[in-house]
Amino acid sequence: MLMTKVKPRAIRTLRGWAIHVLQEAGAIHECEEHGWAKDRADPHAREHALNIARQEPPDGLSPDQAVAEVREVLNSIGDTCPECD
Repeated sequence: MLMTKVKPRAIRTLRGWAIHVLQEAGAIHECEEHGWAKDRADPHAREHALNIARQEPPDGLSPDQAVAEVREVLNSIGDTCPECD
């Protein structure tokens, strides 16, 4: 039987990487209706995301720079969807 591997999507920007880390840690999620990212306000998930950034920074970035990017992205995301009432 012929098997194919599904390639993981490439993350093209540093912001995209930070969003991916925040989603994996459960710190943010998408609005089901509009797709906007929303902050879950979970301190444990936030700390987990920062630990991931610290331990596995993207190539060419120091752990401190990776943590700073994750914090910057997290600070730019609100806890409500701008399109929901």
